[in-house]
This record gives sequence, structure tokens and C-alpha cells, in this order.
Amino acid sequence: MSRLPITSFENIHNFDDLLNAEYGPVGSPVREAFEAKADAFRTGEMLKEARRQAKLTQQQLADKTGTKKSYISRIENGHSDINLATLRRIVQQGLGRRVTLHIE
Repeated sequence: MSRLPITSFENIHNFDDLLNAEYGPVGSPVREAFEAKADAFRTGEMLKEARRQAKLTQQQLADKTGTKKSYISRIENGHSDINLATLRRIVQQGLGRRVTLHIE
């Protein structure tokens, strides 16, 4: 993914301005790719934190949910797309918790 070069910070006043300068406006291909990676990162971090709170290793979580340790690792590291049904199964079966969604 190529980013737009920032040549000056004088017009950057908040985080949205920085994102626009680095990745283009919302809806542009570069920005959409960035947002998708950011979402995958957030999902992975939430799963990792919940797994650690449950005091489970990646292997134990994989065993409880019928997945592979490498898949859990890829999700936690933001390197794998995960569909909602699979996320729910991992969280509910593996961690005994619930997934909630918010639409903004």
C-alpha cells in the first residue's frame, strides 16, 4: 500500500486531518485499505486481551473452538480476515463471552 507523502504539518489540526493527509479522504482506495487493516488490528487486540484474561494460550483457545493455533495467531496479529460467525464461535465457545456490535 502506498501512502501519500506528508510535506507539511501546518494544515494538520487533529487526527482526522493526519489520516486525510497520510491516506487520503474517506472512501479513497488507500484510505479504505488503511481502515480495513486498522479494523483487523483492533479485532485482533480485543481477542488477544480476552484470551489473556481467560488465561488461555492460543493453542488452548484453538483446541476449544476447533481451529488451529496459527489461525488464532493470524487473527490476533491482524493478518487474517475473520467472518462474524467465526468470531462469535471463538468468543462464545472458547472464551465464554459474547460479541456485541455497534453500527455508527
